Amino acid sequence: MKQIHFIGGGQMAEAMIRAVIANGVVPADHISVEDINEQRCELLTNRYGVTHAVEQKASLANADILVIAVRPQDDLAQVGESIQEFAGPETAVLSIVAGVTIEKLTGFIGENRPIIRVIPNTLTDTGFGYSGAALNKYAKKEQVDEFLNGFGKVLYLDEKLIDTFTGFGVAGPNYVYYFIESFADAGVLAGLSREQAWQVALENVAGSVVMLKKSGLHPRQLLDINNSAGGVGIHALYELNNSDFAAGLQRAVKSAVKRTTELGEESK
Repeated sequence: MKQIHFIGGGQMAEAMIRAVIANGVVPADHISVEDINEQRCELLTNRYGVTHAVEQKASLANADILVIAVRPQDDLAQVGESIQEFAGPETAVLSIVAGVTIEKLTGFIGENRPIIRVIPNTLTDTGFGYSGAALNKYAKKEQVDEFLNGFGKVLYLDEKLIDTFTGFGVAGPNYVYYFIESFADAGVLAGLSREQAWQVALENVAGSVVMLKKSGLHPRQLLDINNSAGGVGIHALYELNNSDFAAGLQRAVKSAVKRTTELGEESK
């Protein structure tokens, strides 16, 4: 069983910890956490039963996976010095620090170490959603695959696609939430109660995903099946086409990808 040590105990770290423990991937007594905020460590210890890493040297030395979960503006140089001094050379260093590239991480923690840059998904408690992961030449999927799949699924990417993945994949639930909210509002506008519209919207979205997976059909094929000539559905689609719905969504994704790239540049 791997030993996991978190350097930083913020909200994303907590979400990952909560999921891997709940899913039985890593037991609480194999997870340790350090954070400059002692109250965060106490909270995580009391809430999940993980170890508060008072002695950093031992925690770094014993870890199979080190998760760097600090903010981009924090002292990464100091984090890197500690890893170089105490962590084993084969320890997988997994970073979720936004905008910090593998090249930049290498400058902090040294050459010849396995480095995995991860953009975690925000659906950690559901078992759904993809995290994006890029590996340097020293890292192997086997080192981190089970851990990463403990809070969703993982898509291994060339690092050059990380920004695209962030704007499309990680921000993806935002687009879905917005659609569901708007769809439910449309039901209320048409005359259903808020509760009725909400129930129907959620069931339609969940069922449509299952139908796509179960049938293996393209969405356009299902649209063709559902829409008879001159019928209700095709009239609704006509209005959606006039609203520029598809292009608006595509512009939103492009804008999110662009902003991700900008944030990465700002962190350099």
